[in-house]
Amino acid sequence: MITQPDRPAGRGRPLTASPVKRRAAEAGVPVLQPPRLRDPGWPERLAEYRADVAVVAAFGQILPKAVLDVPARGSINVHGSILPRYRGAAPIAWAIMRGERETGITTFQMDPGMDTGDMLLREATPIGPEETAGELSGRLAEIGARLLLRTLEALDDLPRIPQDGAQATLAPRLKKEDGSLRPAESARELVDRIRGCNPWPGAALMTPVGRLLLWRARALDDAASAAPGTLTPFAQPGQIATLAIATGAGILLPLEVQPENRKAMPWGDFLRGARLEAGARVSEPTR
Repeated sequence: MITQPDRPAGRGRPLTASPVKRRAAEAGVPVLQPPRLRDPGWPERLAEYRADVAVVAAFGQILPKAVLDVPARGSINVHGSILPRYRGAAPIAWAIMRGERETGITTFQMDPGMDTGDMLLREATPIGPEETAGELSGRLAEIGARLLLRTLEALDDLPRIPQDGAQATLAPRLKKEDGSLRPAESARELVDRIRGCNPWPGAALMTPVGRLLLWRARALDDAASAAPGTLTPFAQPGQIATLAIATGAGILLPLEVQPENRKAMPWGDFLRGARLEAGARVSEPTR
């Protein structure tokens, strides 16, 4: 088993093993943790294990050809999109943020490029209208495990399907600023960004009482008479009136939010504590 080196995590930032390493230890599987597989000597060290095939999933490094060619039957990747769309480190988050309604898993024969190798098997799945990146990741993990087993069982008989590079899109590693919400965008676009940035990095707005993370929200087609970013009264039939956020198209109704240095809470609880009224403004966070 090869996984990334232990990283600082949690309160106090102690070095913490990855879930893969912990599971390997429970199973009695030896673990290697190279800082970079591009460093000299690693192809030779890996060759000592005489591996038949390598399986790579979310490893976080582009592997050199000398490493990929070590196993006798090559190296197989399990990727969280229907390739060639969403090549890169964060395919699940970007598919949601760009409004996709379907994604899936692709297994492919790795080459030195970034998710560019010949495809083996693909399985599509719809993206739920309220599904977050974390929730979708859990579902895709199960699909990926099943598809990987099918791939390995039929590896010698599966056709290698070249990718059409002209159809490729990129899904780069997320940065904190990718979670910045711009009220001038449509409510639907804002909800997709909120879903795609849950659980990391979180989607943020600046309010009169400080920075606010939005974890869940709903897009409403109602037309807003106020300028984007303005808190405006909103009421659904049979429900208590609240405040929602005017956007460039439609109204954004936050559902679960988290003020700085506090726990997540319902939007109504935040409004009561912050004492915000109609006409108050929220905006894109400054970097």
